[in-house]
Amino acid sequence: MSEKFPVCPVETTLQLIGDKWKVLIIRDLLDGTRRFGELKKSVGDISQKVLTTNLRAMEENGLVTRKVYAEVPPRVEYTLTETGYSLKSVLDALVHWGTEYKSRK
Repeated sequence: MSEKFPVCPVETTLQLIGDKWKVLIIRDLLDGTRRFGELKKSVGDISQKVLTTNLRAMEENGLVTRKVYAEVPPRVEYTLTETGYSLKSVLDALVHWGTEYKSRK
């Protein structure tokens, strides 16, 4: 993690998970390890390039680990790290807030 983070902790969090794709990737990895193709399907309307870019950034920031199996065809699995899994309470809060908001509309 060579990236310099802002002083504000909220800004730091948003820098790490502030786009919808990263949050959805974390949501899906909270259930356990997933292969690239499984993530692409479960995350939704995401291109392969965008998924790859986000997963690389998340790996660089210590949120996910990437395991490559020496098989043909190659198999790659992604798993949340302990740091990545610690975001569960953040996502739980987003679920709660979103549910409450939708019930008022």
